Amino acid sequence: MIKKFKIYITPFQISTTIHLYLPQEYQQSHELYPVIYMFDGHNLFSDYDATYGKSLNMEKFLNQYSQKMIVVGIECNHEENRRLIEYCPYYVNHSLLGEIKGEGDQLIKWIVYELKPYIDEHYRTDVSRDATMIAGCSMGGLMALYAVSCYNRYFSKAACLSPSIGVGFELLKKDAQDSQMNENTKIFMSWGSDESRNKTGLAYATSRYLELSYLYTNKNVKTYPYLYVHGKHNEESWGQQLQIFMDYLWN
Repeated sequence: MIKKFKIYITPFQISTTIHLYLPQEYQQSHELYPVIYMFDGHNLFSDYDATYGKSLNMEKFLNQYSQKMIVVGIECNHEENRRLIEYCPYYVNHSLLGEIKGEGDQLIKWIVYELKPYIDEHYRTDVSRDATMIAGCSMGGLMALYAVSCYNRYFSKAACLSPSIGVGFELLKKDAQDSQMNENTKIFMSWGSDESRNKTGLAYATSRYLELSYLYTNKNVKTYPYLYVHGKHNEESWGQQLQIFMDYLWN
């Protein structure tokens, strides 16, 4: 069951849409459910809502998945380059994207201090860290990595699908090194072999993902770096990984 409702993002002084998935048996049960917070909520469930006409098709997957849970999909700001700014946790000067005055940290704070309490108050959630996950694709994947590093006391799991680690890579590495992280943390990081222009580019991307994985492993955090053969930078490829990352993070 999918519900949509508007909610106000205080630091940005705008409203956004929440795309909320509830298990099919939610109304008939008294169970407390784990929660996944996901970026680009419009791309999760419906091809009609999806930016490029193809969603991750998560509703169909979750309806048959053994672990029942709630998914809170947060729609991005679609105006001009606002998604890039909201989904970047750093201030960077990027060779291709230019100057980005990232506001991602403000967004994560809002999720932790306003959105999560709202969801916990209005729905039957398991509020514990062990039952709370964050996930995203592309820039949303970068945000998920940042959140599980810097706000680890709230998130025990992260699915980071094709995260845009090239945006502020050195800063991301520093956060991975310096952040206090619970050993009971799992991170799934994937990248597609067809996202790179050539084998040299793929080798370079792979080395960066493995470098991050090594930094997390040194903190006794469990990681699953996953190269998706023939994977592209799109919702179709990310949707095909649902079973893989859900099994790793929840089982």
